[in-house]
Amino acid sequence: MIVPYNHVLVLATILFVMGLICLLTRRNLIMTLIGIEIMMNAAAILFVAGALRWQQLEGQAFVLFIIGVAATEVSVGLTLIVGAYRRSGSVDPDHFTILSH
Repeated sequence: MIVPYNHVLVLATILFVMGLICLLTRRNLIMTLIGIEIMMNAAAILFVAGALRWQQLEGQAFVLFIIGVAATEVSVGLTLIVGAYRRSGSVDPDHFTILSH
């Protein structure tokens, strides 16, 4: 491995924390979706790094599943966001109280 494993761990941790901060602080459905995507990419980086460190292909195979889930999540999530925007005119999650009654 050209890049030391500890550096990859630090990079993935920073990415995960950035995604978590984006998820928790933004009041916008699109930014929430982006935060989740960043967190999933951080997990994928860790799986690839672990697969390279221990010479196992299972980590890289799992990354393919993560990429598939991320693509599905983006397509379904954006569809739901567009539908919610058409219905309410906003992408603020506080405006969607239809399920709370």
